[in-house]
Amino acid sequence: MKEINRPTFEEFKKEALKKKGVREEYESLRPVFELKKQMIKARLESNLTQEDVASMLHTKKSNISRLESPNARHMPNLFTLMEYARAVGFNLEINLKR
Repeated sequence: MKEINRPTFEEFKKEALKKKGVREEYESLRPVFELKKQMIKARLESNLTQEDVASMLHTKKSNISRLESPNARHMPNLFTLMEYARAVGFNLEINLKR
């Protein structure tokens, strides 16, 4: 049986980001991915499950899962982000950078 030599994710990413269109799209989505990563980190640091947060926000676990997902098509509004941050014991900060 022939062995398939597949690149690792990091190798694939490195090659893909050499393409201008891919790199531009990746960079445009960076803030979204960073926010979602911070949300999950904050929840885990607070020793909370998605179910816990859902209960505090009077919603379903699936809504919290979608809120934390970087692949979600819908972006949460500012109030939702503030409520989520408060539920996990954090404050939301927004910065504009040049």
